[in-house]
Order: sequence, then structure tokens, then C-alpha cells
Amino acid sequence: MALAGLLSAAPRGAWAQAGSPAPVVRVSGTVSEAGRGRAGIPGATVQVLRNRRGVAADAQGDFLLTALATDTLVFRAIGYRPHRLVLGGTSLSQLGVQVRLVRDSVQLGEVRVTADRYDRAQINRALRNIKRPAPPAVKIPKRPPPPKPIFAVDTTGPHPVEADISTSNVDWLYDQFSRQGKQRRKLEQLKARDAAEKAGRRP
Repeated sequence: MALAGLLSAAPRGAWAQAGSPAPVVRVSGTVSEAGRGRAGIPGATVQVLRNRRGVAADAQGDFLLTALATDTLVFRAIGYRPHRLVLGGTSLSQLGVQVRLVRDSVQLGEVRVTADRYDRAQINRALRNIKRPAPPAVKIPKRPPPPKPIFAVDTTGPHPVEADISTSNVDWLYDQFSRQGKQRRKLEQLKARDAAEKAGRRP
């Protein structure tokens, strides 16, 4: 438990009159550790609870603070329990205190820091969940249509001619060298001559 003792005080006239404001008190002193003599705690803070304003003690633990006679002061230091000092409407204009803070019994347990190792299954699952980019679409160029002919083209093939006796090679040879063939040709020549003579006689 923190201890606070009054070291010195200067008397001041009574102020507890109706409607009169609380007087200002200059509080000074030393913040030290309980059971360690008068050795101060450097860097200890003294704060006014009303407005959260305060000061820090010097290297010897000494401080000086101005507050109202009705304020409450809070003393803090790292590793120590905080302590409150209630001024209680004192009529003193100056107040000297010796505040002794008690060590905090809460101790941090042993902390071990180890490097995290990722589970192989988690890595594989994360890799499977990665969205792979889709392969770029390859556009195959279309073949141009075949050129249209300027003129109409008959795509039908020639009709096969059925072979007959008159158009065969045997008939032609027979017509050229046989007696009947020679007679037929002479007859055709005579008919053609007669037809030419008749055509010449016509007016």
C-alpha cells in the first residue's frame, strides 16, 4: 500500500464561504519506493484527476504541481501500484508530501518466441484456391470464300456417247474399203450433185 506523509504546510485563511472558489495549492515533494529509504523514482508521474494534467518527477523523484484544494492527485510509475492523494479541501497554500509507491506483485510469465512453421496441408490448400489466369483465347482466322467466276461455268461433265455400229472403227473401215461403202458414197455424191443442180436452176 502506498504511503503519503505531510512534510510541511503553510496556514491560510478559511475559504469555505458560500460561492467562493476553491483556493490553489502548490504541492511539492518526492516520489520514492516503499522500503527503499529516500531514493526517489525518476520519471514518476503526478496527475490531477480532475483535468488529467500533470508533471513528471526528475531524476531524484522530486516534483512540483499546482492544483485546487479540492483536487485528487494520482501518482504512477512503471512497475508500481498507483496511489491517490485526496487534498480534501485543505486551507493550506503550500503542501509538501513524501509519497512511497509499492512494487506491483504482478509479474510477467516466461514468453517464448518460436518461428511459425506453415503446415504443408495449409500450403497445398492455399495453392489450390489460387485462381489461375485463363489461357489467352486463340482466334483461328476464317478461310476466305472461294472466288466466284466472272462467267458462268458448266460444271457438268460430258455425257458419255453410247457406241453404235455407225460410229465404231470397224464400220468406218468397212465403209471406206468395202464395195458397198464405195457404192453408197457414189450414190451420196450423185444426190448432192443433183441437189446442187436443182438449186442452181431455181430463179
